[in-house]
Amino acid sequence: MVRTPLTPEERERGERLGRLLREARGGRSMTEVAASAGISAETLRKIETGRAPTPAFFTVAALAGALGLSLDELAGWCATAAV
Repeated sequence: MVRTPLTPEERERGERLGRLLREARGGRSMTEVAASAGISAETLRKIETGRAPTPAFFTVAALAGALGLSLDELAGWCATAAV
């Protein structure tokens, strides 16, 4: 399956998501948060650094739950044009 290239807006949205998750993680380790969400630390690292700008919905939902974020807040923050 060939993936279509991401638009600059999609890349920026992925970077905003990564920043928000990194900030919400605070002093918790990447391994701790990833385990709590049921994903690998490498997956979390890729999302936080923007290397995985379009993670699966259930991955984002699991991370939001592990970090105490609502999906509404997360979606609103990621949809904003600039921070």
